[in-house]
Amino acid sequence: MSAVRCEALTKYYGKTAALAGLDLDVPTGSVFGLLGPNGAGKTTSVKVFSTLTKPSSGYATVNGVDVVENPGGVRSSIGLTGQYAAVEERLTGRENLELMARYFHHKKSDRKVRASELLEMFDLVEAGDRTAKTYSGGMRRRLDIAMSLVDRPSVLFLDEPTTGLDPRSRISMWDFINKLGDVGTTVLLTTQYLEEADQLAEKIAVIDRGIKIAEGTPDELKDQVGGDKVRVSIVKLENIDVAKEAITDLCAGVVEQEPGSPLTLTAPIWTGGGVVPNIIRRLDAAGVDVRDVEVTRPTLDDVFLSLTGHLTNSDESVQDQVA
Repeated sequence: MSAVRCEALTKYYGKTAALAGLDLDVPTGSVFGLLGPNGAGKTTSVKVFSTLTKPSSGYATVNGVDVVENPGGVRSSIGLTGQYAAVEERLTGRENLELMARYFHHKKSDRKVRASELLEMFDLVEAGDRTAKTYSGGMRRRLDIAMSLVDRPSVLFLDEPTTGLDPRSRISMWDFINKLGDVGTTVLLTTQYLEEADQLAEKIAVIDRGIKIAEGTPDELKDQVGGDKVRVSIVKLENIDVAKEAITDLCAGVVEQEPGSPLTLTAPIWTGGGVVPNIIRRLDAAGVDVRDVEVTRPTLDDVFLSLTGHLTNSDESVQDQVA
């Protein structure tokens, strides 16, 4: 059974379509990335899945339960961490967790045990008895996610969980999210950070303007824009044509002179070993002095730019204020 599924899902705010026919199928126990620019519909989709808003049309289920027909049944099995940490700053970290456990009607003894477990899991033991207002941004974010796990949800929605964090805190957060996937929790992660999706998600759906435009593993998406490329930088400009002729039959496509770098050639290559050593031998035999040879793998930036014509931090979408 799918953990999260939707078909032809739409959500309108007035005449503006935040979702315009979204189809998703998130496997149980996976970390699934929803990647898109500001206004793509990521947050709106999470709001629908978590029953915070009703879709305009289409349908969505969480663990097989319809989000419109049985919202209470959906809420009993999910956790949600929004874009901004929702912690009570006047309470300690431990008190925040125990308060959340009270909302779920846990026994007093169980509240204390669960709070201690989560403080340990999220490396907050030393700060557990300090008020949350003394926490750094990364610590508040970890506490926020811990609070969403108090009732052991089978599905966790993380809506841009590292927004506003410094690079060190972001990497630390990635470690905690990976641990969630390791224990079998289904995680649906929305992000506009391409590297984040690449690091965390087993599968990614790329959405733009409220619809899915591509889906696959990070490697599958990268293969859509041509696979590996080789960059060859030579020493002398007069050897550029000789170098191009020497390596053409070793490459999987056209060898081109890199714009803005007249001493550099780029070309797609077949995967597998032996290509780079053969290129170096060919250039040496042709009397071409080589400065550098580098093999590059497409990034998710390349994927998104190829699919949409803009990068994920673009503000072009008309849904920026609602999605």
